[in-house]
Amino acid sequence: MATRVRSYSKINLGLAIGPARADGFHALTTLYQTLDLHDVVTVSARRAAQTRISLTTNHRFVPTDERNTAWKIVDRCLERLGLAAEVEIAIEKNLPVQGGMGAGSANAAAALLGLERELGVALPGAARLELAAVVGSDVPLFLLGGAVLGLGRGEQVVPLPDLPPMACLVAVPEVGVSTPQAFRDWDALAGTVDPTLRDTAAKDGAPGGGTARSGGGLTAAAGIDRLRELSLAYASLYAEPGTSGIVRSLNPEKKQGSSDDVQGGFRNDLAENTLLSLVRTGVENDFEQVVFPAYPSLREIKRLLMGTDSEAPALYAALSGSGSALFGLYRSVADARAAQQRVQSAASETGVRTLLTETLPRAAYWERMFAG
Repeated sequence: MATRVRSYSKINLGLAIGPARADGFHALTTLYQTLDLHDVVTVSARRAAQTRISLTTNHRFVPTDERNTAWKIVDRCLERLGLAAEVEIAIEKNLPVQGGMGAGSANAAAALLGLERELGVALPGAARLELAAVVGSDVPLFLLGGAVLGLGRGEQVVPLPDLPPMACLVAVPEVGVSTPQAFRDWDALAGTVDPTLRDTAAKDGAPGGGTARSGGGLTAAAGIDRLRELSLAYASLYAEPGTSGIVRSLNPEKKQGSSDDVQGGFRNDLAENTLLSLVRTGVENDFEQVVFPAYPSLREIKRLLMGTDSEAPALYAALSGSGSALFGLYRSVADARAAQQRVQSAASETGVRTLLTETLPRAAYWERMFAG
């Protein structure tokens, strides 16, 4: 019997871009957060004399051959296990392609988990994460779920204590953003450095001062340091002393995760306060500096998601990854619905659809993973 796996999405609560490395990738620091929005990946596999992989999907822009990340990870996993198998993968796409929500990477992680369950064998945890990192920078985070710190090119992942579930509205424009082009635009921006800023950057410790942003902004190196410090501060808000980041019991009178606890109790207050602390510290997505000038409509969508003080504003709104999807996080579902109405009322001009969902903590991520 085939295995159906929910292939969840992610947003980036913050993303700091560093200089290009020798391997062509950029140094990144990011805060990932998984969402309840998902594709469904169905895997059927049986051992055979020779490996054969087939892939189908309901989306015409998704490759159905070895270019697909789900195909790649299944093929390489079988090689590392020393097994041959006939594998069928079906991807039911609900998430946007080129949306910055990690859909293709999540499909790969789901295909890997489905393959392991089908064959009754699995790679060790470290080997699984190493394989995921080879296939794609965002794939490892989907082998953790919840709140995750991403380093390196994003593939070095550290699980962080979770925020309680929060209402989230995702706005998906018709336009797609190319991640390689966004990086090229970033490099062009980072290369236009005022000499005085270069001197300042060098004093601040940026290598050669060459990654300073024109216009008086932070250096990319400083941005990475800021977000790393932010991540540590974020984790410390939840950790009991001496527990290495174990989440404290937030309300001993209620079971954590119960609906009354999330909707009206201390957990929601803590989630809001933590998120506001992140915002005050300066969490942001560096890609907005190059994507918004190229796609002005995305800046307008963010404004609508954020709202004003009189419009039940978002606690935080941003581009996810390099886009084109944007998101807002809200105090309540009612506030998220109000934002949805704002965005939809302008949909004829912005060409955007909206998806109402919630953030997905790690325990819920794994509890709901296998669709049966």
